[in-house]
Amino acid sequence: TEGPAMTDDPAMTDDPASPPQSPQTSPRPARRPNFYGRTRGKTLKPNQRRRLAEDLPALVPAGIRPGENPARRPVEAAAISGGAPLWLEVGFGAGEHMVHQAARNPGVKILGCEPFVNGVAMALGKIAAAGVENVRIYPGDVRDIFEVLPDACIARAFLLYPDPWPKARHHRRRFVTPQYLAPLARVMAPGAEFRVASDIADYIRQTLEEVPPAGFACLTPHEAEQRQPWPDWTRTRYEAKALREGRTPRYVTFRRD
Repeated sequence: TEGPAMTDDPAMTDDPASPPQSPQTSPRPARRPNFYGRTRGKTLKPNQRRRLAEDLPALVPAGIRPGENPARRPVEAAAISGGAPLWLEVGFGAGEHMVHQAARNPGVKILGCEPFVNGVAMALGKIAAAGVENVRIYPGDVRDIFEVLPDACIARAFLLYPDPWPKARHHRRRFVTPQYLAPLARVMAPGAEFRVASDIADYIRQTLEEVPPAGFACLTPHEAEQRQPWPDWTRTRYEAKALREGRTPRYVTFRRD
């Protein structure tokens, strides 16, 4: 998840027992450990609140809308993609990459998951400005999506600048652990591409250790390869911050076995 800095406050890193409900938040089991940080930031601007109220509902596919499918009934991939190849972005931050890919690839449908409400609001503005129509959004935890998607339905997945959880005792919260990678592998089609970008060397180390045993082949095992961005890459605000602060981005590509 491209998102805000981590905090040691349990109220910000775990879901509280009774989280505030709104159209932009999804019901989740109490205190389920998260791989992302807080879900709200600065007060939203009026136009952002308007986009959340008016634009977001049409972009959340039926069957995965927050609160709509409490029994976690399976959802057909075609109901989301309309029969087009379905790509998944885990934590789209402010939406720069997601909208960029949607504009470059009008023949695919991109499903972006992001629990940070401010990021969702910013992404909605970018979607409107770009005029793309092949983006769908789930404004919540991607694990809710894993619970309802069928096997082998994702043709490409992205994990870009996820929350690093730098302290060793928090490494179990990173997305690149079996509790997240196993359901990701289940929904990805054989041969599907999984892209991971991070500016945190230890996150890349753990990625290279944990992702292959989950059912993926690493296509960029050498550091020199990992320093080259993908040909269709676009710089996000989180990458720009990493470069300003002297950290080196790495780009790792895997293929689902």
